[in-house]
Amino acid sequence: MSEVYEKLITCRKSVRAKTDFQPEVALILGSGLGDFADEIQIIQTVDYTEIEGFPVSTVAGHKGRFVFGYVGEVPVVIMQGRVHYYEGYPMKDVVLPTRLMGMLGAKKLILTNAAGGINFSFRPGDFMLITDHITTAVPCPLIGENVEELGVRFPDMSEVYSLRLREIIQKEAEKLSIPLREGVYVQLTGPAYETPAEIRMCRSWGGDAVGMSTACEAVAARHMGMEVCGISCITNLAAGMSSQKLNHKEVQETADRVAGQFKKLIRAVVRGIG
Repeated sequence: MSEVYEKLITCRKSVRAKTDFQPEVALILGSGLGDFADEIQIIQTVDYTEIEGFPVSTVAGHKGRFVFGYVGEVPVVIMQGRVHYYEGYPMKDVVLPTRLMGMLGAKKLILTNAAGGINFSFRPGDFMLITDHITTAVPCPLIGENVEELGVRFPDMSEVYSLRLREIIQKEAEKLSIPLREGVYVQLTGPAYETPAEIRMCRSWGGDAVGMSTACEAVAARHMGMEVCGISCITNLAAGMSSQKLNHKEVQETADRVAGQFKKLIRAVVRGIG
């Protein structure tokens, strides 16, 4: 048994000592969405600090716990606060929570994030359905010994973001009259915001939005056979696209401003895919 899998087994035992809840859908909540977890029918919560060997988020505003419960009739597990590569954790620990949710029973994963807009047609407050991603700038979470218990050595990534789930999200957004952009998400390391030259590079690659999370989690989830979808909240235009200096306060303010709509969409999506 690999060291990574042994750690996952230990984490699962810690969680199972507190709850036997069986989720169908997993959610990772980005900036501005954290309190969505407080609005569901909560059955049990487990703080990350209560899980042996679990990485703990150090980002302000991230609560740092799993929330188990129901959205409508759909059993869910929600990460209320994620772990980022820029916090200094190795990538295998960054994706450990994603893998753990899969090992707890979740078959589908909804990823959300706050992202900078690279596409000139995007505006702060837009929502972007992720159609694909680029992870060239960050280590692949599958580097190292393959965890055979989770998936194959060379997994196919031709459809990381499920077309079936994307179609459901588009329908739910249309029902709610919520405009939904589409595009390619680029994950960079952070924590520094990108330079204008880096943004031009990302645009030349075909990117539409940029951030510091999500894509690595999607890769880990697909490796173990989970069905994945993702939505970005465009909180700002990326560096060099306006005279505005970038800061986390602006990101948080925009995320908070559109949180009501975002939560309404996520609730509908969970019910639709569950």
